[in-house]
Amino acid sequence: MKILAIETSCDDTGVAILEVSKTAKFSVLSNIVSSQVEVHKKYGGVYPFLAKREHQKNLPLVLKKALKQAKNPKIDLIAVTNGPGLEPCLWVGVNFAKDLAKKWHVPLIDVNHIKAHIFVNMLGKKKIEELKKKDFPALCLVVSGGHTQLILMKGLEKYQILGETRDDAAGECFDKCAKILGLGYPGGPEIARLAAEARLPPNGGRRASAQLPRPMINTKDYDFSFSGLKTAVLYADRKVKNKTLKYKQQMSAEVQQAVIDVLIKKTLKAARDFKAKTIILGGGVTANQELRKQFSERVQSLGARVQLLIPPANLSTDNALMVAVAGYFRAKQNKLSKWQDIEAKANLRVE
Repeated sequence: MKILAIETSCDDTGVAILEVSKTAKFSVLSNIVSSQVEVHKKYGGVYPFLAKREHQKNLPLVLKKALKQAKNPKIDLIAVTNGPGLEPCLWVGVNFAKDLAKKWHVPLIDVNHIKAHIFVNMLGKKKIEELKKKDFPALCLVVSGGHTQLILMKGLEKYQILGETRDDAAGECFDKCAKILGLGYPGGPEIARLAAEARLPPNGGRRASAQLPRPMINTKDYDFSFSGLKTAVLYADRKVKNKTLKYKQQMSAEVQQAVIDVLIKKTLKAARDFKAKTIILGGGVTANQELRKQFSERVQSLGARVQLLIPPANLSTDNALMVAVAGYFRAKQNKLSKWQDIEAKANLRVE
């Protein structure tokens, strides 16, 4: 089976082609992503209708490149992200996929963007059959510019949202803090870069010069809140007259560590409470190297009873390959529907 996937939920135009053998092995034939970062950089954020226009321009070109790289295979299934995301952007991908399905006489399946971030971890499995009952329940942390959610995965297509952000997502917090500090866009990579240059106290300790809060870190629920962290950075920044490179490095390290501390503690608490056998990370923020390092160290402390799945950094951010993988699993669960019925849903949930 060869699956062509399309991703246009935000500002990355993605097309990928995935082959799944009869013995249930994945082979990546192509995975092309056209980023719009330079287009939106001067605005300091993504403008939905500008992103929509770029998707309309880029999709035919990205499709052509993906097909050429995969040597123009016969496509058996098309998968497309239909939500959550920016609705104008989603509709570009959905309509483009519908046109292809109609033209090629190929079935079309809709894919939840959040589930795609989870299922991209399955690419590391030698065989899909390795995803057995012993791996469940799984505790999934999906953390990006638009989402911060803890999801209990009881099996394929069996989800329960345990907690989510009450205001800003973690990635959104990074972007806003970076803007306060006068850094570039997108803010997450900029904060990570400067944080790596800072001299940190041992074991990710806090620095007395910048006592930033860890919002909701000790609450008994599994929800998040990062707007207070952004506000604390704003107030601290106003008190500093000489904003040197060293200051920006230290503040970046503090912001990054504050977010990491909250994400890890909440995730491990939920993993213990629900006796998770697997912890799965997904979303653009999980490309952060320090977060990946500290998560790995903390999960190892739990012992061999819990496995940690983190996608490669280039597959943590939005891409169509993750849509193809999730589309395959949906097809296995007989989730196919008429392509005419598929619609973009900006607020689509996993439940």
